[in-house]
Amino acid sequence: MPQLAFANSFWQSFDVLEKPVKAGVRKAMEKFQQLTIAELYKDKGLHLESVNNARDPRMRTIRVSGFWRGIVLAPDDGSDTFLLLNVVPHDDAYTWAAKRLYTVNTATRALEVRNVAAIEQLTPALEEAAAVAPTLLFARHSDTVLRDLGIDNQVLRAARTIVDKPQLEAFGTLLPEDQFEVLQCLAEGFTPEEVYRDIVVERRPANAAEESSESLAMAIANTTSRITLVTRPDELAEILDKPFAAWRVFLHPSQRRVAYRVSYKGPAQVTGGPGTGKTVVALHRVKHLLSRSPDKRVLLTTYTNALAATLRANLALLLGDDEQLARVEVTTVNAFASRAVRALAGRVATPIGDADERQVWRRVGRRLRLPWSEQFLAQEFRHVVLARDVRCREDYRAANRRGRGLALGARHRDQVWDAIEMFQAELSAAGNLTHLQVCAQAAQMLDGADLTVHGFDHVVVDEAQDLHPAQWRVLRAAAAPGPDDMFITGDPHQRIYDARVSLSALGISVAGRSSRLRINYRSTEEILAWATGVMVGSRVDELGGEGEDNLAGYRSLLHGTQPNAQGHPTQQDEVAALVKRVGEWLGQGVRPSEIAVCARFNLLLNAVHDELTGAGIPAVRVRDQPDVDVDGVRLATMHAMKGLEFRCVAVVGATARAVPFAKEVTPSEVDQVQHDSDMLRERCLLFVASTRAREALHVSWSGQPSPFLSSASA
Repeated sequence: MPQLAFANSFWQSFDVLEKPVKAGVRKAMEKFQQLTIAELYKDKGLHLESVNNARDPRMRTIRVSGFWRGIVLAPDDGSDTFLLLNVVPHDDAYTWAAKRLYTVNTATRALEVRNVAAIEQLTPALEEAAAVAPTLLFARHSDTVLRDLGIDNQVLRAARTIVDKPQLEAFGTLLPEDQFEVLQCLAEGFTPEEVYRDIVVERRPANAAEESSESLAMAIANTTSRITLVTRPDELAEILDKPFAAWRVFLHPSQRRVAYRVSYKGPAQVTGGPGTGKTVVALHRVKHLLSRSPDKRVLLTTYTNALAATLRANLALLLGDDEQLARVEVTTVNAFASRAVRALAGRVATPIGDADERQVWRRVGRRLRLPWSEQFLAQEFRHVVLARDVRCREDYRAANRRGRGLALGARHRDQVWDAIEMFQAELSAAGNLTHLQVCAQAAQMLDGADLTVHGFDHVVVDEAQDLHPAQWRVLRAAAAPGPDDMFITGDPHQRIYDARVSLSALGISVAGRSSRLRINYRSTEEILAWATGVMVGSRVDELGGEGEDNLAGYRSLLHGTQPNAQGHPTQQDEVAALVKRVGEWLGQGVRPSEIAVCARFNLLLNAVHDELTGAGIPAVRVRDQPDVDVDGVRLATMHAMKGLEFRCVAVVGATARAVPFAKEVTPSEVDQVQHDSDMLRERCLLFVASTRAREALHVSWSGQPSPFLSSASA
């Protein structure tokens, strides 16, 4: 019986096919599995036939339907493994297949593809231009060096014509995958030794044969990063039933250079807009740190439990090694702080949430008959007392209140401190603390503790923009200062929890060790342009609080349809339009689990849930943490969308009453500085929700639209 394997190029085409075509692919593949090799070539239904004038004589097409053809690479060496490459319309199939050649990389031993016809056509003209060019991109590398890295004769000839990185990128879709990545890394400044270590050694199987005349089956087995092999009779249906959600761990050379730098002399920082791969860089950095020593321990931390769970799952996929994974603790900062306090003190107070904290402040304010709201008191405690580690009245009297717009004289400061003491006393009596108080307590206890027992050798931080100074202190205390002590990734434009930080003031200096990522690999340029419009006119502080951040040069290499932004007279009309939009996406072959609907409030999500399920469309809540194989449109609040991504996203209820939400915004007459900070946070929230979409974005409202939409829709 023939054995089937699927190239990544197949999944890229399969994912966007309409349901009837997908059903045809399934039927053809099932039949493919049931026939013998001899029967396969004779079967008139599949109609397996050669491609005339193909550059690769192993190219075949099979009939999926009258209009669609599957393209297959057939074995010519007596083996039984067939590689499914693509599903395209009938006429396009023969054109696509005729131009491409599959070869085995001489260094990695992996199967890779090139558009051989296009390379042959372009190279002579480029050679003429290169003859008069003042510099060539790869002039400093000898032919021997390039061949040792897997560059074959045809690619070597083409590489010698390339003058700069933009020209190399333009060549990218034509060149073999591993060879193109080698050239990218060299162009980014990696040494040949680093490229050999990080690409060739990493990808070449330990038992790979030295000769290039391996069978197709062997080459497929050596290419696990780009090819899925069906190994069980029942596996075909299982693979085709599920979306192709193989986690992408590919790093662009600019990312690889950051992630796999041998060592940093101190804390290092990576920033970039949504979709630029910061999280993947953080995970690869963990892998690199683990590989340097068999006994080093790493703390990988983020802001929320959902993000921590995602990090843990993806790291397991990346490492594939239980022994290495056991040396990593993946958790939130708050959870780590609680564990540290429990380990060092024997017990930890029960943390309370924001709503309960506000109630305590309200009671305190009433008892002391203070002129300030519970919101002001909570912010003063958060942004001054906890942020600056103020522990007594005298320190508070002298504390710098930078970032607070309402001035407080000595008498007023004493009144506020009376409130703080009463607040702390009430929490203590109930056996409670805020999460940030637990972090402050943990930082104090870790300072001077035995870090070989209670700490880590390295701390890697994802979604760093939302961490409070108290949380940074506990992370700083978790690892001794020194080389590679902290690796930090984040995006100030996604700051949705009002964190204000000066990293250098906390003993975390990243001067000279900061990198910025600017290419979005998730969303289309159309979605990106719309979302960045939400942020127009806003000043965003850098991650470390030392200057202004911007999205200059932030771009996507993908293109698609324009986002749809639409108002409705009533919420009922809006939800009905949403259900219609989701139905259209489903009709285009998008799976329910690849669609997300988000709103500011759960009340609107309840209405959306009822209407979707009433229309026969399954829906599940993100807060319930459904497994990836659970069918259903994902419903989430805007805050819960952080760190997630979907093919299609609908942002509903984007009204002037919800975004910005008045209860979350300090009135300007109370504190203009805090008001501006709150409004920026609300903008960031809409920006984050919008940038979760990869291919399609739908934004809607009923009544008055959010003022943040005016610049985005312009």
